[in-house]
Amino acid sequence: MTPQQRIRLARRNAGLSQAGLAQMVGVQRSAVSHWEGTQAKSPSASHLRAIALATSVQFEWLATGRGRMPLSEDIAMDSVAAVDAVLVEDPLELRLLAAFRESPALARAPLVEVVEQLALHRTGRGRPAESGKGARAGGG
Repeated sequence: MTPQQRIRLARRNAGLSQAGLAQMVGVQRSAVSHWEGTQAKSPSASHLRAIALATSVQFEWLATGRGRMPLSEDIAMDSVAAVDAVLVEDPLELRLLAAFRESPALARAPLVEVVEQLALHRTGRGRPAESGKGARAGGG
């Protein structure tokens, strides 16, 4: 069975239209059509994961054809991707992590740099900002 056929089978087994799956994955319906087509473009790993979650099938089966199609209840709780596992107990740290994950890709590096500079300044390891360069407030 081809990857395109597995995506189509998973979608149909879940009772979803192409538009319904597209909405759940966060793409246009045409993307789902391309993924299922004979001249298919393969979805990214993150989209495959979203398809697997939306259709309740095992990621490995969807991506490779190995294993079983349905997501067994035994492994359902173990199928959370490590990147989505929340191992944070501090509410402020959790807010920071959530804000980072919701930020556009282009905003992430500057966001990290701001936090790093704040951390360096707070611990006394960083240099104070040079006057006139990027200072927003203060004497001058």
